[in-house]
Amino acid sequence: MFRCTLIFLLVALASVLTSAQGRRVSVAVLDLGEVQTSARVSERLTKLLSGAGASGQMKLALLDRALSRAAARGAGYAGSLNMTLGEARSLGASIGSDFYLTGDAQTIRRSSSSRPIYFESYASVFVVSTRTGRLVLWDRPSAEAESAAEAETALLAELDARAARYATTILETGAHEERKRFDTAAVDESGAVIDLSSDEGAGAKADLREPAPYRRLRPVYPDAASRAEAEATVDAAVEIGADGEVGRIEIVRWAGFGLDDEVVSLVRRMHFRPAMRDGEPVAVRVLLRYNFRRPVQAKN
Repeated sequence: MFRCTLIFLLVALASVLTSAQGRRVSVAVLDLGEVQTSARVSERLTKLLSGAGASGQMKLALLDRALSRAAARGAGYAGSLNMTLGEARSLGASIGSDFYLTGDAQTIRRSSSSRPIYFESYASVFVVSTRTGRLVLWDRPSAEAESAAEAETALLAELDARAARYATTILETGAHEERKRFDTAAVDESGAVIDLSSDEGAGAKADLREPAPYRRLRPVYPDAASRAEAEATVDAAVEIGADGEVGRIEIVRWAGFGLDDEVVSLVRRMHFRPAMRDGEPVAVRVLLRYNFRRPVQAKN
C-alpha cells in the first residue's frame, strides 16, 4: 500500500514539474555550408538559441548538432533552400525536431571600383516548421570589412543582435501551431473547392475548363534575392472563386529572399476567367509556378 502511494506521489510530482516547466520546443541547427564561416555561424546560433528565454509555457530545447547533422544527411539532405512543404516536413521528421534552422554562410573576397579589395561575411538563415513544412522566417545579415576575420566578427555580432527575434518567432509559431492543432472550432471551408493543384486532382479536369488570367503578370526579381544571387522556383496553391477572384494563397514550395512574398503580391493583383463545368462557374484550387532567375546584365 505504501509503495503504491509513493509511486502515485512521484507521478503526481512529475506531472506538476512538467506543467511548471511547460512544453519544450525542440530546435535543430543544421550546417549552414561546409566552410569555416558556416561552422562558426552554426555554433553561434546554437549557443544563442540555447540561452534564449521562454515564452509563456514554451521553451526552446536545442538538439545535439552532430546527431541532427547525421539525421539530415541520412535523409539525403544536401542543403537545399528551395523545398516543397512535403520535403520540408519529411526532413524535420527525420531529424526529430519541431523546428530546424538551415541556410548558407560564407566569407567572400570582393572588389569594386571604390574598394579594390574587401571581404563580405553573410549568413542566410532559414527557420522551418516540421509540423507544416513552412518557412516561418528567413534572414540574411551581412557585414563588410577590410579583412576576412573582421568581417566574420562583425557578422557574428549582428547575429547576436538578431537571435532574440529568431527565438521569439519560433516560440510564437510553435504556440500558434499548438492552438490550431486543438482548435475544434476551426472549420475547413475548402470542401466546395475543386482541387486541381495536385496529381490527385487530375481526374477532375476531364469535364472542366480551367481558369485563365485576363492578363499575365511577370514577377519582379526582389533586391534581397539579387543581393543573394538567388535562383529558385516558387509554387503557390491558389483558390480561385466562381467569380474569378483570388482567395486563399498558400506557398507550397518556398524560397525565401523575398521571392515568396513577391509571388503572393503578384497573384493578389490577378483576375481570372472562372473555371467552368457544365456551363456553370466553379471554385477551384490551382498550382501556379514561378521560376526566378538572375536578370542578365546588359553589356556596354
